[in-house]
Amino acid sequence: MKILVTGTEGYLGCLLAPTLMAEGHDVLGVDTGYYKNGWLYDGVPATPRTLAKDIRRIGPEDLEGVDAVVHMAELSNDPLGDLIGEVTYDINHAGSVRLAQLAKDAGVQRFVYMSSCSVYGVADGEVDETSPTNPQTAYAYCKQYVERDVSALADDSFSPTFLRNATAFGASPRMRFDIVLNNLSGLAWTTGRIAMTSDGTPWRPLVHGLDIAKAIRCVLAADRDVVHGEVFNVGSNEQNYQVKEIAETVAEVFTGCELSFGEAGADNRSYKVSFDKIHKVLPGFSCEWDALSGARQLRAVFERIGMDAETFTGRGHTRLKQLEHLMRTRQLDDQLYWTAP
Repeated sequence: MKILVTGTEGYLGCLLAPTLMAEGHDVLGVDTGYYKNGWLYDGVPATPRTLAKDIRRIGPEDLEGVDAVVHMAELSNDPLGDLIGEVTYDINHAGSVRLAQLAKDAGVQRFVYMSSCSVYGVADGEVDETSPTNPQTAYAYCKQYVERDVSALADDSFSPTFLRNATAFGASPRMRFDIVLNNLSGLAWTTGRIAMTSDGTPWRPLVHGLDIAKAIRCVLAADRDVVHGEVFNVGSNEQNYQVKEIAETVAEVFTGCELSFGEAGADNRSYKVSFDKIHKVLPGFSCEWDALSGARQLRAVFERIGMDAETFTGRGHTRLKQLEHLMRTRQLDDQLYWTAP
């Protein structure tokens, strides 16, 4: 299968592409290159040929002969959406829908979209794929809008599938330290302290990046009728954690770390998610990682590379800091297009 993967130089794309190539797929990457300097460690067995291209500028010629698109390249996380709200909608919503339409027009049969459990926002009780969405941020609203608009494109020749990933964690050469378990592990390693600014009571589902890659491969391998137009929460029921449990798990691995909690925070997002559907419909899927094994993996990586505080706090591994730098130095314009030197 020829698969176009957007975001191959990102945190998750860097993990996904080699697994697809190992299964014999012909992988073509697309990435605009915002985070090229954020390489934490070596060890990726193979990287695909990658077009240095903004998804807003992908053309029909880039989709010739493509059987499936896996779309991962969007502005990721909520602080970015707050910083540049209009551009977030331009890239994450309009850009993603445009890509899906181009793919359909080019005869691409499968379109796998990386959505997020953040569409649930604030929820009482457990939510599943049939529950009302309640997005709280520009990032989450865009996910909801793309699901809606790309679903409308589905027909006998174009089959989209939507993966609502839990919050990702785990080591990646293109590391991110701005997501919860990774951030807490970095704090524990570099400072010996985890000083929570909240009481840690909100619920967050977690999933390792390699398990997200596994879910994508299961969707691509499934019969079309099984995944056509479907939404799947990606994770496992066992990995619904309160934030304080994540912090306690990290402190258990990073022994000697001082752990403290604060008052109830202003961030009211809390959702406990059912992952029954993906395990029932895609029996080849299961999570091989949990918070404990993920924290142990991160500690092993930190030990191997001798990670220091400058690496942890630097802009290379925090999306907001890197984009702020590129805009401040005018390498990117106010629409996040690269400028000529």
